Amino acid sequence: MSGAPSSLSGHGGRLAAARARFPDAPAPWLDLSTGINPRPYPVPPQAFEDWGSLPDPDNLARLEAVAARAFGVDDPARVVAMPGSETAIRLLPKILPRGRVSLPLPTYSSHAHAWRRAGSELVADPSQADVCVVVNPNNPDGRSLKPEAVLALGQRGAVVDEAFVECEPSLSVARFAGAPGHERLVVLRSFGKFYGLAGLRLGFVIARPALARRLRDTLGEWPLSAPALATGLAAYPDTAWADATRASLTDAAARLDALLAGAGYEIMGGTSLFRLVQAADAMQRFEALARAGVLTRPFDHDAGLLRFGLPGSDAQWARLAAALETAR
Repeated sequence: MSGAPSSLSGHGGRLAAARARFPDAPAPWLDLSTGINPRPYPVPPQAFEDWGSLPDPDNLARLEAVAARAFGVDDPARVVAMPGSETAIRLLPKILPRGRVSLPLPTYSSHAHAWRRAGSELVADPSQADVCVVVNPNNPDGRSLKPEAVLALGQRGAVVDEAFVECEPSLSVARFAGAPGHERLVVLRSFGKFYGLAGLRLGFVIARPALARRLRDTLGEWPLSAPALATGLAAYPDTAWADATRASLTDAAARLDALLAGAGYEIMGGTSLFRLVQAADAMQRFEALARAGVLTRPFDHDAGLLRFGLPGSDAQWARLAAALETAR
């Protein structure tokens, strides 16, 4: 296979497409194509109460205040809860003025798609841009910018996607977004990746109050489900779980590095939730792993790259090790 299968390269988690392409692969699949924590936050029992009632607006306001404290933001009016950060990625290019947008590539593909669809022009040079889009740390290679560099871009106008910043909290500039002197800085945060509950669809935008109000008006009365509200309210104050999870993810990433290096891959980067690797025969290895029921992430822009997420259980680690051996 000379290139990545397009049905599996746009995003991770395309299990239906993988099953269709590799119908004889053993089930259940081991999905390592995403950067989602395989050991999720324990969903509190109250998250599934009152399914028959509409989500409480007071709980939405409480969640935005709790998230603001977690992000270091001093004014909850600047924090808007969203049904996943993907929604924000799609909305912001339609709300912010059209113009020239810089977007260092490769990065998360939805950004380029959303800005182009909104009629903006993508440019390579940030100094020529009206808005600088930054994914920090970046997906898929984990490259990062120091906060002072991001803030400098924000003076021109920046949208900063911090989907994986819980792995490296010191990189975050969320506390500055929309504050006096940083009105042109917008930050996106994702709940599902670090907390391992991507299906809950919970994310946030931190922005100047006027833009935050416009986003709230666009989303309407009930942007989140009651389980999402309850889970976010429980998880963000639980700093003990977050600290322990960061330590365990660091250990797991090191274990994955050793396993991948031993299988002949070159580690190119990543975060503690995923690793980007290179191999001359990466696409052949992708197919061999898929035939063993292990889904990784290929890339259209470079057929020599694969991305691996983390296994969760001892049985999954053993299954990955066996599949890597057969795919060499």
